Parts: sequence; structure tokens; C-alpha cells
Amino acid sequence: MTKIKKSDDEWRKELGDDLTFQVTRKAATERAFSHPGFPEEDGVFRCVCCGAQLFDKEGKFESHCGWPSFSTPAKDAPIGEKSDTSFGMTRTEVVCTECDAHLGHVFPDGPGPGGLRYCINGVCLTFEPAEK
Repeated sequence: MTKIKKSDDEWRKELGDDLTFQVTRKAATERAFSHPGFPEEDGVFRCVCCGAQLFDKEGKFESHCGWPSFSTPAKDAPIGEKSDTSFGMTRTEVVCTECDAHLGHVFPDGPGPGGLRYCINGVCLTFEPAEK
């Protein structure tokens, strides 16, 4: 598949609001506890920029960190990782490899066998309920 590439002006217009643009395209972070959350029903979480399926409801958990948290990406999700040394620390940045959107960071303090916590900015995700 060809990587999605657009100019900043195209992304701004498509995303519609400055916060989503700043987070996904410029690696900003939304304030903790500022996202209204997602429904509790079954479904999938998609990249707000390209629509790729990133996470399933089964992997979501409440970490009380202020951002949506997941223990694992969806099967075959286009999730990539990069080293992030901003703000005087070293973290692992999480990106969508389909469109290079910044999603958040992954930390080694999560539940389950993998022990990971994908800490994802809520504005980076759209929720698609499962078909009933």
C-alpha cells in the first residue's frame, strides 16, 4: 500500500480543528482527561487521519492516566514506533504507518502478558461500533 502523504494545509482542512492537526501532524499532546471518552460498546478504534484500524475494544483498559489506553494493537494494525527524546526524556512514540500520524506513546507498565500500555491521544482516534 502507498503511504498517504498530504501537505499541512490539506491535513488542516481535512481534520477540521487545530488540536487534532497539532497532535497528529506535529506530535503535540492533548491535555490529560480532556477527551470526552468513547462508548463502552464493542467496536474498533481507527486513525482519525486515514481510517486504518488501530485498536480493538478488547485491548482497551482504564489506566487512569488521562488518555485512552490499550494493552495491544489490533491484529495487523499499522502501528509503528520511533524513539522520542523530546522534553529531556526518552520515550517510544507510536505512529500510524499508513499516514505517519502521531498517536501517542507506549510504556512498559501495562496489564496482560505483554505488559504494555499504549497511551493514545483521544483526538487521534475515531470509534466504529461493532455491527449488531
